[in-house]
Amino acid sequence: QVQLVESGGGLVRPGGSLRLSCAASGSIVSFYAMGWFRQAPGKQRELVATITIAGGSTNYADSVKGRFTMSRDYANNTVYLQMTSLKPEDTAVYYCNTRRAGLAYRDSWGQGTQVTVAS
Repeated sequence: QVQLVESGGGLVRPGGSLRLSCAASGSIVSFYAMGWFRQAPGKQRELVATITIAGGSTNYADSVKGRFTMSRDYANNTVYLQMTSLKPEDTAVYYCNTRRAGLAYRDSWGQGTQVTVAS
């Protein structure tokens, strides 16, 4: 069973960049498709980026297209979310999650990592 730990969040000015990491243990990330989610205050958790098992295809929410890039490092069993041109509306707690082919994302969430974009 895979366990996921998010890190890399922080306070950034608008237009700045952050790189989030999601480290896996107990299993192998390459066996799972991965997704990054975020939850802003007063809003429901939303899916912002996905990557396939092989890592050859990514998809992004319209709100982050052209600004966020998701990748995976099989050797280190880690996935990343490179965020650039950050906006105040990107402020949220960011979570990663996994799913097997044909299945929903796991109904299990870690503590996430806080991203705050403010002047």
